[in-house]
Amino acid sequence: MIVFVLEHIGSALRLSFTMFWQVLWPLALGFLLSAIVETLVSKQAVSRLLGRDTPKSVALATGFGAASSSCSYAAVAIARTLFRKGSTLGNAIIFEFASTNLVFELGLVLLILLGWQFLAAEFSGGLVMIVVLAVIFRFALRRGLVEQAHTQADRGLLGRMEGHGAMDMSVTGGSFVRRLFSARAFTSISHYFFMNIVSLWTDLLLGFLIAGALGAWVPNSVWSALFLTGHGGLTEIWGAFIGPLIAVISFVCSVGNVPLAAVLWRGGISFGGVIAFIFADLIILPILNIYRKYYGARVSLYLFVVSYATMALAGLMVGLVFNVAGVVPTNRNIFIFDTTISWNYDTFLNIGFLTLITGLGVRFLRTGGLAMLREMAVPPDQQSPTKDPVCGMSVDGESTKQRSVYEGTDYVFCSSTCRASFEADPAAFVEAGAGVSPRSRVDGSRSSDERVG
Repeated sequence: MIVFVLEHIGSALRLSFTMFWQVLWPLALGFLLSAIVETLVSKQAVSRLLGRDTPKSVALATGFGAASSSCSYAAVAIARTLFRKGSTLGNAIIFEFASTNLVFELGLVLLILLGWQFLAAEFSGGLVMIVVLAVIFRFALRRGLVEQAHTQADRGLLGRMEGHGAMDMSVTGGSFVRRLFSARAFTSISHYFFMNIVSLWTDLLLGFLIAGALGAWVPNSVWSALFLTGHGGLTEIWGAFIGPLIAVISFVCSVGNVPLAAVLWRGGISFGGVIAFIFADLIILPILNIYRKYYGARVSLYLFVVSYATMALAGLMVGLVFNVAGVVPTNRNIFIFDTTISWNYDTFLNIGFLTLITGLGVRFLRTGGLAMLREMAVPPDQQSPTKDPVCGMSVDGESTKQRSVYEGTDYVFCSSTCRASFEADPAAFVEAGAGVSPRSRVDGSRSSDERVG
C-alpha cells in the first residue's frame, strides 16, 4: 500500500516538475520583459491619466495593466492605490483585468503549454472582456457604490502585497535609451524581476502541484462527465459557466492557472471554458475577501457578479468565434503529459535564462533587494518615509551607513551599489527625483521646501 501511494505521489511530482521545466524559460522571459516595462513606466504617471470615464482612459488602463506585474494580489493592491490617487473605480478594475490577462509571461506560458490558439483566444477574449466591463461600468456602476468604495478604500484596510502596490522604482528623466541602459535601470529591473517572482511563487507552486496531481490521478472519464463532453452547444455553454467556478474554488491565480487549464482541456472542457477559467483568477475566494476589505461588501458582491458574468460571456464568445473559424484544436493530448526532460532546445534555453537570473540575482542582493522584499508586505503608511534616491526603496535614515552629501544635502541609500551609482552622477538622480518623496533627503528628514517657515 505504501509503495502504491509513493508511486502515485512520484508520478504527480514528476509531471509537475516536467511542466515547470518546459515553461521555465518563457516564465523568466516574461518576468524580465515585465520588469523592464515597470522600470520605464511610473505608477504616479499612470494614476493621473485614469481619472476619467473615457475610451482613452480605458485604453490607457488596459495598456498600463498589460505592462505591469501579473500577480493577481499585486494587481488588486495597485488598483486600490490608483483609485485612491484619482483613478475611477472602473478604470482601476480594468487595470487589474489587463494586468492578469494581457501580460507577457501568461502569453508565453500559454503558447508553450497549450498552443497559439489559446494564446490568441486569451488576448482577444481579454480585450472583449475589457470592452464589456467598460460598457457595464459606464452605465451600471452607480455613484452610490463608487462613494462607498471610496469611503472604504480610504480606511486603508490591509489585504496582500500592500507594499508592492505602493512601490514605484521606475526610472524617469532622460531619453528612453539612456534610462534603459543606466545602472539605475539595471538595479530596478533586478528588483522588479525578483519582486514579481516572490509575489507569484506560491501560486506557481500550487498550480504545478495541483495540475500534476489531477493529471496523474483523475481519469479522463471523470472530467468528461463533469464537462458534459460531446453535447454540442450545451457543452460550450456549460464549459464557459463552470470554468470560472472551478477557478473560484481553486485558490490559484495568475500564471499558476495555466497548468490547471491544460489539465482541464485534456479532460474535455470546452475551448471557451478553458479561456473563461484562465480569466477568473481575479474572483478566487481570497481576492473576493480582499475586495470586501478594500471596497466594502456591496461593492465586492457587485464586482464578483459583474466579473463572473463578463468572464463567462467573453469565454463563450471567443469559443464560438474560434469554432466557427475552425481553429479550435481537435487534439486534446497535450504533449507536456507525455514529455520527458532531455537535452533539447528547452533545456539549453533554461540554462541560458538561469545564468541570466543568476546575474540579476547578484545585482539584486548587492543593492538591498532582500530589504525591499521585506517591505512588500508593509503598508505604505508604516514604511520609512526616507527613500533611496536611486532605487526608491525605503531606508532607515538613522541606522544606515550608506550616505552621501551633495550640495549640502545628506542622502541615504539601501546599499553601497546604489550609493556608488548616485555618486557617479548625483545631478541626474536629484533632477529625476527617482519618483520618490523629497524625504529621500535626510537633513532633518525634510526637504528645504518643507523647512521654510
